Amino acid sequence: MNIQKILGLVLSGIIAVSLTWACQANEKSHTPLEKANLKKAVYCMEILENRNDLKPSKRIEILRNECYAENFVEHSPHISGGREGLFRLFKSRYKKYPKLSMSIKRSASEGDLVWLHLHVKHTPDSLGAALMHIFRMKDGMIVEHWGVGQPVPEVSKNKNTMF
Repeated sequence: MNIQKILGLVLSGIIAVSLTWACQANEKSHTPLEKANLKKAVYCMEILENRNDLKPSKRIEILRNECYAENFVEHSPHISGGREGLFRLFKSRYKKYPKLSMSIKRSASEGDLVWLHLHVKHTPDSLGAALMHIFRMKDGMIVEHWGVGQPVPEVSKNKNTMF
């Protein structure tokens, strides 16, 4: 084997190792707690927004016992009364919109925070709304919530989707 081939192989090996190291250095590895928080937040949003097969009282029972801490803090100016205020709002939504549905488009977690980007629809044929929820988790329960949303328009001023 000539020197050029050997140098080429060595250089290729160095490049491959460098690229592998760079890719691994840029990947965010989630801690077990971050993974558990994300899984729990997704589960809770499924119960809250998507489980029309469950009676409203059963949904609220699950949310109260498994998802939302007793000292839950809500930052939405439209919901009063913390956890019980949230449950009152959804009890009325379940009656008004029995086919309420939600799909998660993106999710992320870091530390005790979880982000969910959702498409929520009151009825199957409605355009719905794009929502972004941020949850602070503690001991497997949602203890704090921030959220923003906007309706999906019939016509967009750009070719991008909201999802």
